[in-house]
Amino acid sequence: MNSNSLIANKQNATIEGIDRSVFRELLHSTFDIVTEEALMERIFCTWDKGFEGLPIRLEGWICGLSVFLKGTLSEKTAYCFRVYDLNSDNFITRDEMFTLLRNSLIKHPQDDDPDESVKDLVEIALKKFDIDKDGKISYLDYTTAVKADVLLLEAFGQVLPTDNAIDSFLSTLQ
Repeated sequence: MNSNSLIANKQNATIEGIDRSVFRELLHSTFDIVTEEALMERIFCTWDKGFEGLPIRLEGWICGLSVFLKGTLSEKTAYCFRVYDLNSDNFITRDEMFTLLRNSLIKHPQDDDPDESVKDLVEIALKKFDIDKDGKISYLDYTTAVKADVLLLEAFGQVLPTDNAIDSFLSTLQ
């Protein structure tokens, strides 16, 4: 990675950092994260929460790596929820779940309405996550469901590296 790929121009000022394309390539090649474009964009926007720097600057990169590599379940849960909350309103709604899950199903040509399967999947997710039964998933709903079954952490798409990818990355640092 050369220094030119880590620089983005913004209104005649140069801001050093990792831009979207470099970020996507790093997540794909280093952490085996292969996900659809909308989810990758949310990962990028969520990565350096608290630093709000686009491109991602050093502080945001380090904080994001910390959650990726050594984050507690609580930190990973907060990160995943922020990624899945597409409009940042502190809820994962039916529409957001539909958007996130639409690309996860294989569409068969004989299906009359392929979106019907996605709607069914959304209803199943709501039954599992919507603890307070208000028709949307709050952060408390999400954390409660994940604590009960950690496999639900990435129920709406891969946003964290696999254990093998983490081990491989950490072994390069030693």
